[in-house]
Parts: sequence; C-alpha cells; structure tokens
Amino acid sequence: MNAIRHILVALDFNPISEHALTYAVDLAERLGARLTVLHVYSLAVLMALDGEYLPTAEGASNKAGDAQKHLDAALLPFAGRKVAIHGVLRVGSAAEEICAQATELGADLVVVGTHGRGALGRALLGSVAQSVLHTSPVPVLTVRGTDA
Repeated sequence: MNAIRHILVALDFNPISEHALTYAVDLAERLGARLTVLHVYSLAVLMALDGEYLPTAEGASNKAGDAQKHLDAALLPFAGRKVAIHGVLRVGSAAEEICAQATELGADLVVVGTHGRGALGRALLGSVAQSVLHTSPVPVLTVRGTDA
C-alpha cells in the first residue's frame, strides 16, 4: 500500500463538511501528509423566457471574493497545527471538480463529508459524496456528520 502524502478534502461550509475538515486535518497531522482544502462553487445561470443570463463579471468576482473569505475563515482555526494546509477555489460541478483536482494535485486520498442518507435520500437529493465515491481516481474516505 502506498503512503498517504497528500489529502484533498472537500469543503462546502456546512457543519458536516467542517467536521470532515477537522477529521482530515487530524489525519494529515498523524500521517505527516499535506492537506489541500477544496471549495467548489457555482455561478448560477438564470433562465428566462427569452434565454439564459450569465452572471456579470462583477457578480462572478463578488462570488469568488465571498468564497475566498469563507475559505480563509474556515482554515484559520488550524493555523497552529503541524500540517501544511492549502486552500483552493474552483467553479463548477462539485463532484467533477473534486475528482479533477484529485488527479491534478496528485492527491492520495479524498475526504468528503456525508449526511449518511439512505437510498431514498440520495435518489431525491443526489449526493456529491456518492458521485465522488463512484468516480474518484483515488481512494475516498467519507466522514459522517456529528449528528449521525
């Protein structure tokens, strides 16, 4: 088995993904691995009767700025830890970007939070974690929320 030297953790700023981040930081610290924290956001396309409206450059810039502020704030509590942590923002589909970043960054493990829903919940709501599990080029560790 190969050593885990680089962990990629997905963060969408909900309590479940924040719990997964804490778990990933602890794991990375124990393994001596570095950690990349990935937040993927989308730029909503508005649909109207006369076509699609893409966000303005200013709107896209504001969304990126807000995402960066949230990412910086999420990483701040881990500043004193003995692990190298790097934050990354991407725009697009969360599951696709997580898998693409795992490949691009050479991650050895992906960590994602999950609600732990059953089949009906996944069918009704979909699941980024489920999609990553099926398409990731590297092993995936799912971390259930603390209320599970």
